[in-house]
Amino acid sequence: MLIPNPKIDLNKWAVVACDQYTSQPEYWQKVAEIAGDEPSTLHLIYPEVFLEEASPETRIEAINSTMRKYLSEGVFDEYPESFFLVHRSTAQGSQRWGLIAALDLDHYSYAKDSRTWVRATEGTIEARIPPRKLIRKDAPLELPHILVLLSDGSRSIIEPFTRKTDQLTKVYDTDLMLGGGHITGYAINSEEHLESIAGAFEQLFRTVDASNPLIYAMGDGNHSLATAKSCWEDLKQTLSAEQQQEHPARYALVELENIFDEGLTFEPIHRVLFNIEEKGFVKILSRYCDSYTQERFTDVSTLMEAIDGRREGQTFGYADVSGLSLFTLQGAHTSLAAGTLQLLIDDITHDGTVGVDYIHGEEVTEELGRKEGNIGLFLPAIEKSTFFDSIIQDGALPRKTFSMGEADEKRYYMEARRISL
Repeated sequence: MLIPNPKIDLNKWAVVACDQYTSQPEYWQKVAEIAGDEPSTLHLIYPEVFLEEASPETRIEAINSTMRKYLSEGVFDEYPESFFLVHRSTAQGSQRWGLIAALDLDHYSYAKDSRTWVRATEGTIEARIPPRKLIRKDAPLELPHILVLLSDGSRSIIEPFTRKTDQLTKVYDTDLMLGGGHITGYAINSEEHLESIAGAFEQLFRTVDASNPLIYAMGDGNHSLATAKSCWEDLKQTLSAEQQQEHPARYALVELENIFDEGLTFEPIHRVLFNIEEKGFVKILSRYCDSYTQERFTDVSTLMEAIDGRREGQTFGYADVSGLSLFTLQGAHTSLAAGTLQLLIDDITHDGTVGVDYIHGEEVTEELGRKEGNIGLFLPAIEKSTFFDSIIQDGALPRKTFSMGEADEKRYYMEARRISL
């Protein structure tokens, strides 16, 4: 593990995940103003807001050059054979704990029907991988913004260390820029503590079905991990079996979080359809269920309570110029409302006449959905207690099914790791 040395200003160093604020270049301009020419992860990542720029290779070359510069100039302190325990508090008041670790990409697949230890939780869009490969393939370092979930109901892996931080070495402690909250990291590297983690993981492995052994489920950064996997598969072809065992690119650095952490929130991602009316919507909806009922509501809060409270049938909320309603489906063609609606959306948008956007927040969904010619669709929240079972039973969820918090609650870059020899 590599982290900036004590002389580095961590408030300038730590930058939010590159796949956030992709429609807000002004946010990234503020980041650039804060970081300036000082050491910063801003100079080591490719914010996705700029992916469509004319000469991406220029930015990529600058990123790789800066990585080599930081390595040669001693910007980093190294912590060999260590995990990092991370505590994050956000501006919204939530607090969560994580464990920085490297996952073996040979035990990961993003295929929908995967039965690997590490797997995707939402559909992977393979067209998004090639431009990201250009960024990673020649980079000497990786910096993780990937969040991976554990289903550790006994709270035996991460939580024991949250009660003994006084026994650990604090390696960073800083406020995060632009409303990102605060982050503190501790090194876990004593033999006793490493054995404790190993034993807890071994116990977790004993609790899963050996024929379908899901241990690590993607939370955030699915396409980044898929990119790391694709780069590794390319590199493997050039290595002997012995070299493959030891090469650092075989692994990807992530933050593991327990799905049962009270500070970890799962929020639904809603949809808005453009250039469509109710008649056309329900006509196509009927293709993906046996029957449905529609019940009118007067306010969003009551509607959302009904969506999450109904136990019979599959439910989602609906908004258009005439008001709000609750749809309850019988005989839906998938096990989740997000899946049924995604089938409908793929069908209804295939010829380009109807548009779709994916929305965080109920108020924005209602505001856009109530406009003439639009429809807002409110999805139910994902249950933490059944999340892993859903992935095991149905495979990867439909894309944009859930979000782990708002943009400023996402992971900020802090640690780095060498991925080239």
